Amino acid sequence: MTRPRARARNGTGGVRSLDYATSPLLASKTPPWRSRFIVALVGLAFIGLIGRAVYIQLIGTDFYQKEGEKRFTHTLQVQASRGRVLDRNGVVLASSVATPSVWAIPKDFDADARQRRELARLLRLKPAELEERLSRSRNFVWLARQVDEPIWDAVKALGIKGVYEQREYKRSYPEGEAAAHVVGFTNIEEAGQEGIELRFDGTLRGVAGSRTVVRDRLGRVVEDIGDAVEPTDGRDVQLSIDSKVQFFAYQRVREAVVAHRAKAGSAVVLDARSGEVLALANYPGYDPAQRQSMSGAKLRNRALTDVFEPGSTMKPFVIALALEKKMVRPDTPIQTAPGRIVVSGRTISDAHANGVLTVAQVVQKSSNVGTVKLAMQMQPREMWELYSQVGFGQKPQIDFPGAVTGRLRPYKSWRPIEQATMSYGYGLSTSLLQLAHAYTVFAHDGELVPITLLRRQAATQGQRVVSQSTARAVREMLRMAAGPGGTAPKAQTVGYSVGGKTGTARKQEGKGYTNRYRAWFVGVAPVTDPRIVVAVMVDEPTGVYYGGEVAAPVFSQVVQQTLRMLGVQPDLEVKPGYVTQTEPAEPESF
Repeated sequence: MTRPRARARNGTGGVRSLDYATSPLLASKTPPWRSRFIVALVGLAFIGLIGRAVYIQLIGTDFYQKEGEKRFTHTLQVQASRGRVLDRNGVVLASSVATPSVWAIPKDFDADARQRRELARLLRLKPAELEERLSRSRNFVWLARQVDEPIWDAVKALGIKGVYEQREYKRSYPEGEAAAHVVGFTNIEEAGQEGIELRFDGTLRGVAGSRTVVRDRLGRVVEDIGDAVEPTDGRDVQLSIDSKVQFFAYQRVREAVVAHRAKAGSAVVLDARSGEVLALANYPGYDPAQRQSMSGAKLRNRALTDVFEPGSTMKPFVIALALEKKMVRPDTPIQTAPGRIVVSGRTISDAHANGVLTVAQVVQKSSNVGTVKLAMQMQPREMWELYSQVGFGQKPQIDFPGAVTGRLRPYKSWRPIEQATMSYGYGLSTSLLQLAHAYTVFAHDGELVPITLLRRQAATQGQRVVSQSTARAVREMLRMAAGPGGTAPKAQTVGYSVGGKTGTARKQEGKGYTNRYRAWFVGVAPVTDPRIVVAVMVDEPTGVYYGGEVAAPVFSQVVQQTLRMLGVQPDLEVKPGYVTQTEPAEPESF
């Protein structure tokens, strides 16, 4: 066999023959192990690939599926709609409304300087604040939660890449400040923070649902996976509050506080038959939809959280106890001259000397001396038991957070002077709600009616405290106190008989008393067949500070409007040109 040859030209143009077989490199023999090693490596590589494929497809399937889901599959929470808060007539006091929230993917965010400035302006952010938010994360940041629809429309019109919208529920409060202290408010996540929103948060909140989706790199949902879990919306809560009565009471309290340059004011309206709270108004107030305006003083529901010494409003209870014990009758005379009495070395005085007064006139004229003379004939235990039975010093049984107990010390620790001062309202403390509740004893013929902030569907049984005859006798005395010759003729109302008691007391500071006052009035109407109990308190009025001058006019206005709204027929003849009693009130002893 002829070996292959090749020809190559030499430098002179001739051709030179090459024999490849004689090349030392080609002539050397390749070791057999080298080719086998290469084949083995290739085989091992294929075996490794096959093993990896088996591991990924069969053994480690769950892990890789989870890793894939982390990158593209997301479980979204489907927010449940929070239940509504309704008044007794079905008027909405709080509800949830779907509202746009603005978010962004910072790594995709693309806007020029003008767009950034305009975006910050629309979202009410400083430019530096906008940049700070965009730097928090690469994949997701909130720019603004729960904005108004026109704001989102304007943001959308900017056409900024990487800015998106998501619908969230925002709480709406149609009654605003008027019902704020009752309804309360939620935070941005719709969790109750104050009032009814807090107390019934579990009922109103509901249960969120969920859905599993696939998102693309821009965060857009491209596919739903599996079955969605539907949310369970929260249940509605219906209150005993009448929104019209609440609004009117709030207006009158606000006007009184402004007119007398006072620190604050409150009003409570109770249904004397059912114990339902028809109004619970406080001023100053706040707008529950504007969280930035909220402060501790404004948030406080003063009618439930503030306690004070009730002053002369306690006198009817001492008189009721004296009548119940058969110590006196309404016409029993009591000598109050010379207008003062000494107990344990302390002098207790009336505003002026009254001489001989009947028991009924002791209430009408608000005589400290007459009340103390009756109280000192009683055992401390007897007074303490009555005060406790009507709710003083007891935790209010009402579905509302923050309701205070007040203070009523055990009777065994009472000294004689303390028993005397407690008979006209010093040495114990109570809230305005507790005081109004206690007066249901007189309005409900001797029974203390359980109170509630929820709509009560059926009549409730009261707790007997005094006899029916005693309660009616005290009501007549309260009528006298709110009439001519009493301490509160300005409590009179056109068409309806009213009865009530004024209270004026110095504010305690440390161990002494200041020259600042609280003025209040609590009473019932109509006296012949009571339908409501109304209590009014004005804190630190300037100038005139007597309860008959400051709080009684608010009581009159609230009573007249409320009874009309409830459809209660007038029990007094209304004559053309009739004007309510405006003669000066009797000076009140306090």
